[in-house]
Amino acid sequence: MNWDDLRILLAVSRHGLIARAASELGTDPTTVSRRLQRLEKACGQTLLERHRSGPRLTAAGRRLADSAAAMEAASLGGGAADPHAGRSVVRVSTAEGFGTWFVAEHLASFLEAHPSVHVELVASSGFLSPSRRETDIAILLAKPRRGPLMIRKLSPYVLRLYASRDFLDRAGPVTQVVDLRAHPLVGYVPNILYAPELDYLDEIGAGLSASVTSSSINAQHRLVAAGAGIGVLPCFIGDMDARLVAVLPDRAIERAFWLSVHRDVRERPQVRQFLDWLAEVVARHKGLLLGYASRR
Repeated sequence: MNWDDLRILLAVSRHGLIARAASELGTDPTTVSRRLQRLEKACGQTLLERHRSGPRLTAAGRRLADSAAAMEAASLGGGAADPHAGRSVVRVSTAEGFGTWFVAEHLASFLEAHPSVHVELVASSGFLSPSRRETDIAILLAKPRRGPLMIRKLSPYVLRLYASRDFLDRAGPVTQVVDLRAHPLVGYVPNILYAPELDYLDEIGAGLSASVTSSSINAQHRLVAAGAGIGVLPCFIGDMDARLVAVLPDRAIERAFWLSVHRDVRERPQVRQFLDWLAEVVARHKGLLLGYASRR
């Protein structure tokens, strides 16, 4: 692999525009584009995608640019070599709650079984896109409608209302939906929902609205656990916290997680290994996802 071609990729990653990268390197945009195509051919991977706003690195391009930056720093005496050299990388994008409370909870077993794989777990309010090569694997709240993707349903999961034991000791029992109107409810900020599947309260009772809101499910969990109100949580969160009890446990909401993987990366060993591991862990902990504990 030609170092000069890597320098071109690094310049494009830093400037975001081929023309600016060409100016820094003292060459012309046509040469930059031609050298990038040569680098992609040498790697056997798409490194850059063209968009109206300018070129965008794919996940593979970003990793290669990071390696080039580490090589550059090491050659100048300003840094160590890439700490992931010799290791394969898999990037996984998932909803914040599932990433924190489920994937991260069990990830040690994958790392132990596959020590040569470096996992980038992006657990946030929002998702990276496999179609745009921002991630290798996405665990989504809804089935993608289009794209060069391998898509399958990962698992259904159940959500219920939860409150802290201390809150219910103060507020008294909640035995029917109408009782919820007398209590503060915790939920999402309505006008910045990143997925319509997160709009829960109307499914519990028409016209219910939250009096304290957050865009973060982890923040909502902390609010409920601290006694700020009653909130809808996935059972894989609510049932894991001994401070919480299910309120009106018969009022369950069902959703599903969907797996999305770009067709170009699905046969990479580290991607197959992660998908196989995830399917096994989900099957083993089906009861947690479906809220068996809070049914009792």
